[in-house]
Amino acid sequence: MKTNEKITSAIIIALGVVVMGFALRSGIVTFKDMDRSVSVKGLAEREIKADKVTWPLVYKELGNDPAEMYDLLEKKNAKVVAFLKSAGVKTEDISINPPVITDRQADNYGNEIMNYRYKATSVITVTSSEVDKVRTLMRRQSELMKQGIALVSEEYGNNSIVYEFTKLNEVKPAMIEEATKNARTAAQKFADDSGSSLGDIRNAQQGQFSIEDRDANTPYIKKVRVVNTIEYSLK
Repeated sequence: MKTNEKITSAIIIALGVVVMGFALRSGIVTFKDMDRSVSVKGLAEREIKADKVTWPLVYKELGNDPAEMYDLLEKKNAKVVAFLKSAGVKTEDISINPPVITDRQADNYGNEIMNYRYKATSVITVTSSEVDKVRTLMRRQSELMKQGIALVSEEYGNNSIVYEFTKLNEVKPAMIEEATKNARTAAQKFADDSGSSLGDIRNAQQGQFSIEDRDANTPYIKKVRVVNTIEYSLK
């Protein structure tokens, strides 16, 4: 092959490589442009009062005769129920658990000298939708103390007061709409900052609703929260 022909062939090959490179680059850029999108999260959060309360009234007694202790518990249970009803608590909202009597001597591994062998625990539970009424009644526990009934907090978190919000389905639609609007606002801001226009929704994922106490001091106020993740196309 002559020298001029070799030079010409090399030039043609070089031009071909350059053209192919531009073509590949153009294809990649076009593909990315067609696939441009932004994924954003939209939050909706509300503080809502609990609409259900479960209040266990727990008291304990010590004694040496189980039969006498049962009689005493029945009398005190009647006083507690009377106290609750006098404050307007409905009969159907009150439940009396069977008393639990434990033999302290059987559990006395250290051979401790005890004046009373048996310990009895009685639990009367109020379950009501009238949360404010029950909370007001909780502040009147001293009235039971005057009748010889000392309410106690059960060990290890058992039989603790529980507040619930049971009407989540009633607030779901509005909160989902709010979360979606907040997500779109964030996506629109991103599009404006990047010199793009916001397109349609490409994918949407609704997060799970969570219900938590607002804080440790106000468990009767619930914080309801949902986060939606939405992907928009960008033009």
